Amino acid sequence: MRIVAFLAVVLFALPSLAQQTVRIAFIDPLSGPAAAVTENALNHLKFMAERLSDKQTAYEITGYDNKLNAQESIIQAQKAIDAGIRIIVAGNSSAAAGALNEFIMKHNERNHDKAVLFLNISAIDPALTNDKCSPAHFRFDAHADMKMMALAQFIATQPQIKRVYLINQDYSFGQAVRAAALDMLKRLRPDIEIVGDDLHPLAKINDFSPYVAKIKASGADSVVTGNWGNDLALLLKSAADASLQTGWYTYYASGIGSPTAIRQTGLAHRVFAVIEGHSNMAMNDRLDADYRARFGGSFNVPRARLLMDMLHDAVRKAKSVEPKAIAAALQDATRTTMYGGVATMRASDHQVLQDLYITSFGPLEGGMTYDEEKTGWGWKTAGKVTAAQTALPTTCRMAAF
Repeated sequence: MRIVAFLAVVLFALPSLAQQTVRIAFIDPLSGPAAAVTENALNHLKFMAERLSDKQTAYEITGYDNKLNAQESIIQAQKAIDAGIRIIVAGNSSAAAGALNEFIMKHNERNHDKAVLFLNISAIDPALTNDKCSPAHFRFDAHADMKMMALAQFIATQPQIKRVYLINQDYSFGQAVRAAALDMLKRLRPDIEIVGDDLHPLAKINDFSPYVAKIKASGADSVVTGNWGNDLALLLKSAADASLQTGWYTYYASGIGSPTAIRQTGLAHRVFAVIEGHSNMAMNDRLDADYRARFGGSFNVPRARLLMDMLHDAVRKAKSVEPKAIAAALQDATRTTMYGGVATMRASDHQVLQDLYITSFGPLEGGMTYDEEKTGWGWKTAGKVTAAQTALPTTCRMAAF
């Protein structure tokens, strides 16, 4: 009896060996014109969840369709919370992310014992880590001003650029891109003339030929755009149809569907994107190759890996799956990226800082191994901005969680 009692005490004192499950709700447009982009991101997250799950921790990701609508995002978030999920990942549409951020802040104020964590994968309105920052919100992508700084610095080194046309989606993110472009190009290249400046409805345009006709008539030699998803792919398709011979400086030309549209333009290495890295950079493991073998496309959302790696590290450090404990472990967290750099989650505003690369798209050549979307064209590096250089000041006054 003494032996049995002793064993019972020892077993009770030992930490539980049961596997803990981290449940995550991915709330993004899984239907409509943006569905291909977000399904791609969801595949990336699920792929990482499988790779990181082990005997101690399992990751379970469930998709919720917000139909690219801010109010629907809140409805889906409440459904996820009612289902017991306490970690939300979202990003496509800063308008939706802004609504989620506000909803989660209010939820956490009312429900201290059921706090929710918001991991932002790609909503890059600068306000989310400035005046609208929140202790529950962490962003794993560079924001619009950081990306524009990288693009503008690169454009400043290209003397052939004289006349620039701006075209962006008419919501918080597109407006932020427009404002940053006007400001930074004026400061870094005051000789450049802005010959056009259009804002168009988000995910509502099926034919961009009228916009392309305006770009062509303006005499622009370059276009700067933050468009993403179908809005970029269709814009590039119209440019190809009209034989528009301009350079393109983009945020999201690496996104699914856009490489095929770029190939149709024939503008070899004249379409640029500012991204965290690409398949033709040296990498320290086989993740990209394994992803290609399974899904057919490249691992073109590297921030999905960074988000899941940092979350995994935080769960281990906190020894908990509770959102507040994870948030505390994420502050000032560092992680080696898949491209060999170091990413840091800045505690003052919960904005990740990592190296950014200016890349161009064209035929495979020396040192380029991987193409995109079976086009025979791939990405190569044209410039780099270090993580430290991306560290723009913040106006965030971070509250306690």
